[in-house]
Amino acid sequence: MNFFKSFLASCLGSLVAFVVLIFLVFSFFAAAISSLSSGDSQAVVEDNSVLHLRLDVPLSEMEADNPLEGLPIPGATDSPIGLLKLKNVIQHAAGDTKIKGIYLDVPVFMGGYAMAKEIRDALLDFRKTGKWVVSYNEVMTEQAYYIASAADKVYLNPEGEMEFNGMAIEVSFFKKMFDKLEIKPEIFRVGDFKSAVEPFMLDKMSEANRLQLNELIQSINNEVVKEIALSRDIEFARLKEISDRMAATTTREASELHLVDSLVYYDQVLDDLRDRLDLGKREDVTFIKYNKYKKSVSDYSSSKNEIAVIVADGDIVQGKAQQGMIGSTTFAQELRKARESKKVKAIVLRINSPGGSALASDVMWREVTLASKEKPIIASMGDYAASGGYYIAMGCDTIVAQPNTITGSIGVFSVL
Repeated sequence: MNFFKSFLASCLGSLVAFVVLIFLVFSFFAAAISSLSSGDSQAVVEDNSVLHLRLDVPLSEMEADNPLEGLPIPGATDSPIGLLKLKNVIQHAAGDTKIKGIYLDVPVFMGGYAMAKEIRDALLDFRKTGKWVVSYNEVMTEQAYYIASAADKVYLNPEGEMEFNGMAIEVSFFKKMFDKLEIKPEIFRVGDFKSAVEPFMLDKMSEANRLQLNELIQSINNEVVKEIALSRDIEFARLKEISDRMAATTTREASELHLVDSLVYYDQVLDDLRDRLDLGKREDVTFIKYNKYKKSVSDYSSSKNEIAVIVADGDIVQGKAQQGMIGSTTFAQELRKARESKKVKAIVLRINSPGGSALASDVMWREVTLASKEKPIIASMGDYAASGGYYIAMGCDTIVAQPNTITGSIGVFSVL
């Protein structure tokens, strides 16, 4: 009898503890979400603030709202930053009298070179208003340095690392492995330069693929070096030589070659910011992070004439859109909605896609051509607009791209 009493008491105690735990967890999230949705719906920006841009996070074309953003959840990862939102934030900060400058924190960059250029151009436009940009990192990849070079001052940790040695492309080949496993893929290809299937049919790079990849990286590298040279006031030929010879393998060499302005520690960077803000040595620098400041930036205007921005980001597939994929059905519905809306006076089609299904691409192209008959439609190319991504752009009235955009259509293939 005593055993059953103890057993029931133990079960009841466990049940009560479980209910209390659930209640506490629910209360925590409810309070936190309520705080985020109400208190931070309009960010409070203090006078004499510095916008802190930390860009070593995933990037995408569009930014999705995350109601849990900012919560101290163990193991939570940073939400992707949307390129369009980021550019709007930088532009808004340029006209915000409370923002005096930008502190740029970009040790690595997770986007492509076309995306990097758009961010870099936004920072240069910010500086044209008379405001400053200061960059500091302990390490910098080559792509990160490309963005950081747009700053007024580029600082690097004395014991840090920096990459500036050009570009390379590596291709893996699987034909010999398939031969050993007695696997023979059925490959159909049209176009000598359609190299996506080469890893399955060859054991080395074809001359056509070697030619196009060399042209690609040389074009991108020359554009990157040209822009860095302009920002750092170094002759192009001299900077190209530094890159080709791997002359800047240490932080000291990077400083001596004027790739960076100074080798300093974080506290010394804060001293620089205090001087720029006319603060005393013991006064704190007021930073406002991107995730908070963006809440004070509206994505909408009061104009009656609307421009619809439709983003095609990812691989092209049939049916509905999924994460990282452009669904032809979803795309067609959105484009049709913009075409039929009386409020929408023009359409911008933002493309960041390596291509995909030929059938899905054709369905999307048809909707683009129908829209172009009724209102202006402009294609804006991001990091990629290749194959099917290039095909859907052909239905637009105007096509614009970055110098570093990878675009074109070089054939079709199928693997069985």
